[in-house]
Formats: sequence, C-alpha cells, structure tokens
Amino acid sequence: MITSYNQKSCGDILVVTLAPNAEKQIVTTVGNVTRISNSETGQATGFNIANVGAELGIIGENGQIFLNEEQINILNANIKSAGFDEIMKVSPSKLVIGFVENLSNHPDSDHLHITQTKVSDQKSLQIVSGSPNMKTGIKVVVAQPGTMMPSGALIWDGALRGVPSSGMIVSGRELHLPGAPEKPGALVLPNDFGEIGDVFDFEKGATLYTDGLVDTNY
Repeated sequence: MITSYNQKSCGDILVVTLAPNAEKQIVTTVGNVTRISNSETGQATGFNIANVGAELGIIGENGQIFLNEEQINILNANIKSAGFDEIMKVSPSKLVIGFVENLSNHPDSDHLHITQTKVSDQKSLQIVSGSPNMKTGIKVVVAQPGTMMPSGALIWDGALRGVPSSGMIVSGRELHLPGAPEKPGALVLPNDFGEIGDVFDFEKGATLYTDGLVDTNY
C-alpha cells in the first residue's frame, strides 16, 4: 500500500494505491470515499479519501506519507462507513537495503544483467539491472514492488526484454541524494551501512556522496 497527500496540487485528498492501474477500471464514489477497482477481477486498486487531512493530522504534508496504526484506524473507519469491505494495514517503506547474491547476463541484451538480490533473511528478488557498476557481493538500495520513489514514480513487478523483474536497484540520483553523479549506476553502500532488509535511512544517506563514502569511478 502506498499513501500520498498533496493538498496544493490535489486538494484535501489522501490517495491510497494498492496495485497498478487496470486497463479497465470501475470508479465508485460514496460520500468522501472513491474506490477504484479492476473491472475484470473486482479487486480494489486504490482509494481516494477526501476531506480527511485534518482528521489524520497530515495537513501540510507533501508526497508519500507513512500512516501509523491510529491513522490506519481512521482510514479504515472512512472506508467502512462508505460501505466498502477492504481493510488497510500499516505499511512500512519498501525501499530497503539489499545484497546482490548472484548475477547473470541477460539473454537479449548486451548491457542488462539478471540479479538475485536478497532483501531479507527469507526473501530474494530477481531484479534486472542495467547499472554499469553492477556485480555480486555488493550492498545496494532496492525499491521493492509497491515503492514510491522521491520523484513520485511507482515501482511494480514488470519485465525487461522478456525477463521478469521484481522491483529496481536504485541509484543515488534516483534517491535525490546530495552530490550523486548525473549518470547511471547503482548506489553501492558501505558494508557498515545498515543490515539487509532495513528501510533505507535518507538522513544517514544524505552524506554518502558528499563525504566520499561511495565510489563513483565506474
């Protein structure tokens, strides 16, 4: 679940994204709650909740927000009062520290690689990457499916040249980190920068490039 809010651009509306937009959608509005669903499966792909900013205490927020349990309860009460059955749960950031365990060449590309990247003790993802500095044994930042990037782009499961890819190994530039080079390349983290599966710490990461802790010579 991705929740975002931008009163200046969209008004007092909390946008809840549950899945990629379906090709054919059904939009149902009851009171302040709009449910968007896949017309073929009936599955909800998102909600727009109007006039809820003050109740959630998010007036003035801009971009992605992470709701706590109390705020989730308020969100669910609004959804239930509109007659919808979906129940939201607290959803931490899916932008996490990963570790590239394996690497192989893409069968239909001279610059893409297929990685097996560990994102927790129990979970590894197949991610196709075009980063020129990609290799095994490095600690990286992974945008798992269901991530909103700082640019507002949403990351979902996909495929690159026919090979499935679950998420993205990101660059410092894509994270909008100070001093990040304006060129492609994965952000390779120092070995002591957190543990595999930890949510990426933007405050700690803000000095990675300015303090010369990241190799940009590739």
